[in-house]
Amino acid sequence: MEKSPVFHPNPDYKLMDQVRETLRYFHYAYRTEQSYCQWIVRYIRYHGGTTHPDQLSASDIERYLSYLVVEGKVSASTQKQALNALIFLYHKVLDIQIEDKIAPIRSKKGRRLPTVLTKDEVIQVLQNVQGTHALMAKLLYGAGLRLTECIRLRVQDVDFGQNQLYVRAGKGDKDRISMLPQGLMDELARHIERVKVLHQHDLSDGFGAVYLPESVARKYPNAEKELGWQYVFPSRGRSTDPRSGVIRRHHVSESGLQKAVKTAVRKAGITKRASCHTLRHSFATHLLENGTNIRMVQDLMGHSDVKTTEIYTHVMQKDIRTTQSPLDSLDLKA
Repeated sequence: MEKSPVFHPNPDYKLMDQVRETLRYFHYAYRTEQSYCQWIVRYIRYHGGTTHPDQLSASDIERYLSYLVVEGKVSASTQKQALNALIFLYHKVLDIQIEDKIAPIRSKKGRRLPTVLTKDEVIQVLQNVQGTHALMAKLLYGAGLRLTECIRLRVQDVDFGQNQLYVRAGKGDKDRISMLPQGLMDELARHIERVKVLHQHDLSDGFGAVYLPESVARKYPNAEKELGWQYVFPSRGRSTDPRSGVIRRHHVSESGLQKAVKTAVRKAGITKRASCHTLRHSFATHLLENGTNIRMVQDLMGHSDVKTTEIYTHVMQKDIRTTQSPLDSLDLKA
């Protein structure tokens, strides 16, 4: 196997500690760290749990990835995530190049149309969500935000003067600007005032710091306690950062809003498989139905390729009432 010069983790560490050290060196998100570590542990256990990965070959990786598809019935995206974790292990941690040498059985990735709610269904869902979750759900639909983008919004990302939301480090680590719905201006402003009061209480108690990207924390050492960097949707209580051990107030968890939207869909009697992401899909589809230029929708959604946005043209409501079914043209009485 070929070698390539990369960051070398501490050789005195155990393997999984080396993996975590390397992930943090390259500034991977904590969720990615958890996911990659889980896949690497599963890979090691699959091969008996005692063999070090540097003693396994490309064929052993192929066998594991093929097992995930044949026996585990995993989706294409899940298999790809496992592959990425193993490539990271070999390339970044073990300094072994393997990605060009493996060809596992691939899980087929079918083309799926997104689930979209009608405007009436959106109203029913939003009316069945309560409290802060209702505000968050309205932002998902009104600004086309992903769930993680919504919960990670900072106070300074809300521009009331320009009616805009700044989405930082979205999917693909890209920034973009989305619209701030006029109908949410007052409600969101009142909510941020409550966040300000909560932050003042935290400061009075000797806390008030928030997680910052390392580059920002180094450049602006006092920014962690500034109001602008606080999360728009902070958690109810403070928690200990699993990496640094620092006690901070983080943003709310994803699961709360997910459960709230799922419950609202059920109460509304909607049988579609709707979720938080369905509100984002509905945002794009309804913009196109209203005549918004597809390139504008592409920018608002943060899509790199307009072909990704074009999928919503297949689920737009179309007036087919003037089109006759071929069955109606048959003379079945003859």
